[in-house]
Amino acid sequence: MRAPAVVFLASSGLATAWSSCTCVYGDNCWPSALEFSSLESQLSSPLIYPHPTASACYPVDAPSGNCSTLAQVWADGNWRSGQPGAMEAPNFETYMFKNGTISACYLNTTLRVPCTQGSVPIIGVNATTPEDVQAAVQFAVRHNLKLVVKNTGHDYLGRSTARGSFVVWTHNMKNINYNSTFVPQGAPQNETYDAVTLGAGIQWHEAYDAVEAYGRLMVGGHSIGGSVGAGGGWVLGGGHSALSPTFGLGVDNVVEMSVVLSTGQYLTVNSHQYPDLFWALRGGGGGTYGILTSVTYRTYPSLPVAAVFFLTTTESANTTQALFAELLRITPQLSDAGWAGYGSLTNDSMYFFYIAPNVSTTAANASVQPYFQYAANITGVVSQQTYVLQYPSWYAWYTQFFTNGTQNGVDLLIGSRLLTRDVLETKYQELSDILFPLGTTWNFVAGGKVSEIDPDSVGVNPAWRKAVLHATFGVSWPEGTFSQEIQEMVASVTQVESRLRELTPASGAYFNEASLWEEDWKYTFFGDHYTTLKLIKDKYDPYRLFVVAEGVGSEDWDQDLRCRV
Repeated sequence: MRAPAVVFLASSGLATAWSSCTCVYGDNCWPSALEFSSLESQLSSPLIYPHPTASACYPVDAPSGNCSTLAQVWADGNWRSGQPGAMEAPNFETYMFKNGTISACYLNTTLRVPCTQGSVPIIGVNATTPEDVQAAVQFAVRHNLKLVVKNTGHDYLGRSTARGSFVVWTHNMKNINYNSTFVPQGAPQNETYDAVTLGAGIQWHEAYDAVEAYGRLMVGGHSIGGSVGAGGGWVLGGGHSALSPTFGLGVDNVVEMSVVLSTGQYLTVNSHQYPDLFWALRGGGGGTYGILTSVTYRTYPSLPVAAVFFLTTTESANTTQALFAELLRITPQLSDAGWAGYGSLTNDSMYFFYIAPNVSTTAANASVQPYFQYAANITGVVSQQTYVLQYPSWYAWYTQFFTNGTQNGVDLLIGSRLLTRDVLETKYQELSDILFPLGTTWNFVAGGKVSEIDPDSVGVNPAWRKAVLHATFGVSWPEGTFSQEIQEMVASVTQVESRLRELTPASGAYFNEASLWEEDWKYTFFGDHYTTLKLIKDKYDPYRLFVVAEGVGSEDWDQDLRCRV
């Protein structure tokens, strides 16, 4: 299937010129209290006034909330996603001025830094219906507001927030509808899917619980607590999963979407209606074409999985790196054997946990034993644990390892690269040398079914179709770190990115888990789909309302994404 042709439609009544800069809080153009009150009268719930996550701890001498309780839930992704001003990575709640000063609100009150708004939006709409979204969009266009869209705030590029902005928060669009004979709008009646329709605010733990009740599973994100949104940036950027090598990426499993455009139109899109927009929404990036209000996904019968667990501690970084390099080398073989999953390392430890759906324990053991033997024989190992287990269902595996724990609330920035079979097989030592110093986490979520699907069937980066592994690396820092130190850490990330580009020039990176400083972000994130995606963006967003960092069309804006260039 070829990328869709884009036919431009006449659109009467659309503005032909805009102010060169969007309006933010503090500008003379900012709407009055009366105008916001008028908007509120059109909504199903009151306007929201997001606060920085740590604001409950201030003023320090008379806190407005319970700071001790806040500290206990700080890293809980589900709690953070329920706060309209919270980002999963709190550094994106801060704002760094050009002179290096930082506007922030820190949990660590001993820093004696005043709590300020940072990049947290000023006011917004708690959308629970498509009509709420329409009213918010029309208001933003009328007043030329800087608009951001937040679902759960899981975003490594800070696209869910902006200083002085107006936010549409879709977290509370919580409808779920399972239909074993779903027919897309405009499709013939004999085109049916066993599918589930999720409101934009549904999170993966909710989606998995819902389809499990019907003996089904679906391709979705894996994070501690399942707090990532199933109907937002995850799918709009592509959506990877440990089930992707078996069933494809998230975007490969979408049957239909509903979306509100900057014109205020509410569209249902699929292969029969607005197919070009449907193509772009499946991987062309979140916050770019419109605001998603629901997604319909295929579901599959529940199936058993074999699972492997490997954990080792070592005497030295050299031993850990040798284990890592060998694992990279054999990853294509593991992919052929049906494995997928996740892993991470430090200087003196490494672990991974993979699954192989519908693979017997005997076959699973046979495919991983050579690596277990290699690891057992290498010198410098302090301890090592290896297991191969059988689970009656993917859901049983998921609930054991992803239900409890926390993984959010840390200041961080990452980079990433999609790694192909040939690079893993022939350049594994070079990859290890590049990735090891910063520490790396790998997502073994490609190959298999992902590589069998036509690269032009959806808008996602075609580099996914040749990849086997998605590797990430990055830096983190404590609250209160000075901007110069942060910039020095950013430089270390960009150096790794540069070396990976040299080693893998034809590959790319995953838009949802990547760096804000990619040199050639158009190709890196979208490949040769970029030109078509830009045409579709311009067609369906005539008011240029939706703009995010390194998203399609962002080259038309300045660094702050406020003023057109």
